[in-house]
Amino acid sequence: MNSILYRLLFILFFFLPALAFSQQEAHTTQFMYNKLGYNPGFAGTQEAPCVSAIYRNQWLGIEGAPQLQILSFNMPLLNQRVGVGANVVRQSIGVTELITFDGIYSYRIRLGRGYLGLGLQGSIRSLNIDFRDSRLRGTQPLDIDPAVPDINQSRFLFNFGAGAYYQGKNFYVGLSTPRLLPSNIDFAETEQQVSREVQHVYLMGGFSIDAGENVRFQPQTLIKFVPNAPIDADVNFSAIFSERYIAGVTYRMGGSSPGIGESVDILLAAQISKTILLGLSYDITLSELRDYNTGSMEVLLRFCFGKSEGEDIVNPRFF
Repeated sequence: MNSILYRLLFILFFFLPALAFSQQEAHTTQFMYNKLGYNPGFAGTQEAPCVSAIYRNQWLGIEGAPQLQILSFNMPLLNQRVGVGANVVRQSIGVTELITFDGIYSYRIRLGRGYLGLGLQGSIRSLNIDFRDSRLRGTQPLDIDPAVPDINQSRFLFNFGAGAYYQGKNFYVGLSTPRLLPSNIDFAETEQQVSREVQHVYLMGGFSIDAGENVRFQPQTLIKFVPNAPIDADVNFSAIFSERYIAGVTYRMGGSSPGIGESVDILLAAQISKTILLGLSYDITLSELRDYNTGSMEVLLRFCFGKSEGEDIVNPRFF
């Protein structure tokens, strides 16, 4: 059975991404350490309570470019039969800011040599647009343009999502839709809905292969689908040395130049102690924006609590 699963995952990594072109929502290069942000079924998969923080600065050198901050927590309960978690996410681009809080619950079922997590999440989002921001400029003075409000506009969005995540001994696979409801995000004072929040479907998978003494290879992918938009995907290949150091490269599909893609990303991580993982990534832009920025950077810090005193520290896993 394992050989069949490996073949399916091989197809998932190297053939499905060939269909990918672009994607909508904010993303993280170190998606393999931010699974809770994509799939509520991941909650409780790690053997100990874990807190993760991610900071992302995209397209360095472009004023008002996207920025992302994430703080997440998850832990197993009831002998790993239940997982709970939460995400707090801040996204900004230009004069727009989106703050999200997710509450997550996962019920975990023993299946074969692994666990299947069936997760649900509820989310509250605050969307703000500050038209008074000094970075906002126009071809004429904004204070005399009736189309530009002179106030900070905001609205709250409520949603829910679901996901399934299976963690085996040397592989994982997950399918999720974090937000199922198409929410209205338009500020126009008309009945016509111009902008709306749409469903995002995420398919992820990865496996680990021993490649010699103290070396493991770990291919992973995250495929992203939005109705009426092209499919997008990140394809990563990493090497783990002595169960402590990780070096990898990711190819991100998408971008405005067909056949080139959005970026090539370099990832480095280290388990600097039994409970702390530090990760860094740098994206080299391939799209037409490459002439206007110096790339994107991302920093990750994850802390997993140990067991009670006198017991071994839990292995937080690299998956």
